[in-house]
Amino acid sequence: MTQNALVFNKVEKSFGELKALKNISFTVEAGTFVALLGPNGAGKTTLINCLNGLTKRDGGEILVMGEDPEVNPLHTKMALGIVEQELVFDPFFTPLEMLRMRRGLFGLKPDEEYVNWLLDKLSLTDKKNVRARQLSGGMKRRLMIAKALAHKPTILILDEPTAGVDVELRNSLYEFLGELKKEGMTIVLTTHYIEEAQLLADKVAIQDAGETLIFESTKTLLGRKKKILELTNEDGEVVTLEEGEKGGFNLEKISADYPRAHNLRVIEPKLEDIFLEFTKKK
Repeated sequence: MTQNALVFNKVEKSFGELKALKNISFTVEAGTFVALLGPNGAGKTTLINCLNGLTKRDGGEILVMGEDPEVNPLHTKMALGIVEQELVFDPFFTPLEMLRMRRGLFGLKPDEEYVNWLLDKLSLTDKKNVRARQLSGGMKRRLMIAKALAHKPTILILDEPTAGVDVELRNSLYEFLGELKKEGMTIVLTTHYIEEAQLLADKVAIQDAGETLIFESTKTLLGRKKKILELTNEDGEVVTLEEGEKGGFNLEKISADYPRAHNLRVIEPKLEDIFLEFTKKK
């Protein structure tokens, strides 16, 4: 039976009159990659802060590998690796020193092989003895991920990890996250790059104004929109045709209706379109 890594059940949180979270409910199975999407102010970071114990929820239930973070915070801290939006670390330590110290803070024995593996996977090996303040912005972002993974958590939470980083770094992070998932890690990603969610996530939760609007597999969400065939007819006009109810296009009919059609291309559904539909409705 598949274990649930994270459970959010009717989670609520208010700051004065502002209801940051209203009835947030979804479950993340172990080994799943979930993207948490929502516009600014949707409550994504507040939900993460309730998850890691920085913010006390007003109501509802949160479980991390079966344990409530407010009841058993040590269990939660060991299970979670969290990469915050802000670059939070001591600028005077080197990456190597930081990862060693991080393991010590969790009461773990030194593991030079694992620490060096992390540094290598995040392309920090040649900078491992350089003070953090001297690292570039992209390297600091990689260091945040290494720091979150230093104690070998079972769940990785990434809050806008690729904001402001270049394409090369973003692609290398995608590859590394794919490796972690193959090894069984549960990953939750919040991002404004919706194509990132479409590329990486097994499931998508769309959140707005503190509410979960939908939580479905990426494939099911994309199936809500039909493929479009775009072509140019003999008069030079661009024509768009929607695929049939059972999927696909009737090419025989299209050839008969548009015998001199050219510049044919199929437009695949985009998660961004579905996201905008849900948030605009809200």
